[in-house]
Amino acid sequence: MTLVLRRGRVVEAGPADGPEQRLSVDVPGRGPRAAIADVTLVGAAQPGDDVVVNTQAADLGLGSGGFDVVHVNLTRGLDGAGATGAHVMKLNYSSLQHAVLPVEGPELHVPLVRPVAVASLHGQLAPLAWAAAQGRPGLRLGYVQTPGGALPGGHSRVVRTLRERGLLAGFLTAGAAYGGEGEAISAAGAIHHGLHDLGWDAALCAPGPGILGSASALGHGGMTALDSAHAALALGCPVVLCARMSSGDERARHRGLSHHSRTVLDLLLAGVTVAVPPGGGELVPAGGAHRVREGAADLAGYRTAGLPERTMGRGIDEDELFFAAALAAGSVLAAVVGEAEA
Repeated sequence: MTLVLRRGRVVEAGPADGPEQRLSVDVPGRGPRAAIADVTLVGAAQPGDDVVVNTQAADLGLGSGGFDVVHVNLTRGLDGAGATGAHVMKLNYSSLQHAVLPVEGPELHVPLVRPVAVASLHGQLAPLAWAAAQGRPGLRLGYVQTPGGALPGGHSRVVRTLRERGLLAGFLTAGAAYGGEGEAISAAGAIHHGLHDLGWDAALCAPGPGILGSASALGHGGMTALDSAHAALALGCPVVLCARMSSGDERARHRGLSHHSRTVLDLLLAGVTVAVPPGGGELVPAGGAHRVREGAADLAGYRTAGLPERTMGRGIDEDELFFAAALAAGSVLAAVVGEAEA
């Protein structure tokens, strides 16, 4: 097994959009193709630059990751100095290892009491955050990006939009994920830092854009929700599970309650609150320690919010249940915050 690295030349270079830059790179034998450069790691590129790109995702025709990624800029990317005073590695023991300043402090303060929402897809982030703000104006909701999807924190335009609009109070990257406003070694460390040190009212743990999947019961990025939920529960936080549901997915295993969420619920070692839209309780298996709670799902309001309305290539009208479930999770989260503060 080897990396699929190819040398190419930058044909077009857009402006850096936050920490990410969109490029067109001409790779011999493949032609000019879309590529991205993580500016925080490899620096910004200019037309004519000699670069090495990883072409495997585009070669495989993957969906959200179907572009080449700059591995190194040979023209202007060999003078990096690293972060001053940092010594803890992210992407450690890989060729992209880089030192960060972790947010974890020396003391553990538990229980935290404040709630944590757990989602398995990045596409659930915007409707959940929007609905939480409608249910509790002024809510300080922080986002913890976990592994399971994209690892670079700068890859999400949704996060930048939510931060600009005040729907997210902060953004931490945990574990192998990197590039957030703060770096945590673990999801537990990120949750603790956000709720205790940054004063978030609630945290949302979810992967970055895209998801790893193999059509197997356990081999998918949605399993990070299990780890996040256990970390939050161990810290004393009430957990709200944002269930992955779909009325438009062609794959039977994802229609209704996705097998991703079903597996997480089956494997959890303690009970959580499972948020569902009105009438959605029948989709969640009865029994066990989990509590099913309905939340408002203002689809009409969300359609006017100017936030993303697509998931896995489907629009909100093609998959209302997906968005309704995420909106319900935001509504339930807002309610749980109020109950925790009462």
